[in-house]
Amino acid sequence: MVTQSNSTFHVAMYPWFAFGHLGPFLHLSNKLAERGHKISFFLPTTSLLKLESFNLHPNLIHFFPLKVPHVEGLPSGTETTADIPLDLQPLIMTAMDLTEPDLQASLYELKPDMIFFDFTYWVPSMASQLGIKSVLYCVTSAATIAYLLAPESNIQLDEGDELSEDEEDLMNPPQDFPPSSTIKLHLHEARALTFITYREYGYGVSFSERITLGLRGCDAISFRTSRETEGIYCDYIEKKYGKPVMLSGPILTEPPSVGLDEKWVKWLDRFKPRSVIFCSFGSECIMKKDQYQELLLGFELTGMPFLVVLKPPIGAETTQDGLPEGFEERVIGRGVVEDGWVQQQLILGHPSVGCFVTHCGLGSMNESLVNDVQLVLVPHSGDQFVHARVMSGDLKIGVEVVRREEDGWYTKESVCEVVKLVMDENNKVAKEVRENRLKIKEVFKGERFESDYIDRFVEKLQALIQS
Repeated sequence: MVTQSNSTFHVAMYPWFAFGHLGPFLHLSNKLAERGHKISFFLPTTSLLKLESFNLHPNLIHFFPLKVPHVEGLPSGTETTADIPLDLQPLIMTAMDLTEPDLQASLYELKPDMIFFDFTYWVPSMASQLGIKSVLYCVTSAATIAYLLAPESNIQLDEGDELSEDEEDLMNPPQDFPPSSTIKLHLHEARALTFITYREYGYGVSFSERITLGLRGCDAISFRTSRETEGIYCDYIEKKYGKPVMLSGPILTEPPSVGLDEKWVKWLDRFKPRSVIFCSFGSECIMKKDQYQELLLGFELTGMPFLVVLKPPIGAETTQDGLPEGFEERVIGRGVVEDGWVQQQLILGHPSVGCFVTHCGLGSMNESLVNDVQLVLVPHSGDQFVHARVMSGDLKIGVEVVRREEDGWYTKESVCEVVKLVMDENNKVAKEVRENRLKIKEVFKGERFESDYIDRFVEKLQALIQS
């Protein structure tokens, strides 16, 4: 049952122009609109058609398309990260920064009570001038922000191929980090995160500066997480930044109203309960060809049925181009490799699926926690490294594939070994992660779990407006 608010407010939403951010902001908008609050949602023009069907309250959620200015180096018509390769994303950020005058004019006219943003660090200053409260809504985990962007733990980038002092520092948490945390980074992860975090992201500002300035300037910080999974990191951030940290809860995507495609029902129904491996790494993960093939060979080596949904690897135009030689013939009847979108939630809920091999994206992590699958963790980039430590160490709900320290390489044998381990009902480790995961599932599936989080979130937003 949804609690209607006694006094409603008006929120502007201005997420980073990536569908991994636009989607969560819209899911939150639906939850707020469900309680009677008005939403003005700013997004790129070309994204409107893709998101319209997910607007469950069109009477209260109004889209405001923004024309994204052209930036030299971007293909004509580019508006979101889905339109370009990873290395061009900083130019999208530059283009988004150039929408500032249009956004300011719209906010002046609309006069919302607050604005939610993430990567546009200049929003708090603009909002303050207009008498609007600003809330930084993080679609990544609180653990990631705590580990990488707490004020005293910022690290400057040194160039060079050798292991730098900065990378050594990044491998370990800040000295005052929560003692119960198990987060530590491997060498290859620290190198990747040092590059990502401290490179220029938009004109004249690094990624770390962009997020840190937003965190420092906003009136409140919020996360789509729960105290049950990340409470220690939320408290740490609140102490570090000296401002309220508000939790919306994980806000799980509503299950599709239609059933699982008949194609997958027929295929999955052929196998015993909890016998199928399902692997999906999200829509933006593109692997190197040799590692892609090693992963598939690992699934083949298990002897178990498997369904894999991955983008073709670098250098391959199609899935078939990326497969190991003779692979299709050897796994025919028990192994399928697909490129494209599938109904992940419904597949995870099918009785035949017993193992989920995940890249540890936050959305996939939350979806897995409300199902009965065992988790094998293969983080690919960015915040996924931190998520994997939270899942395997803090919460002990999954097992990571062992990788080589210096470059992150894993073998088909290491993939096979972990999959077989978690699928073995008599294995001590498998039993422990299953029990821990089921405990969290019971909490997440509680009748009032999500609604109570949103109700408390709304109360804190109302208090923020009045402060």
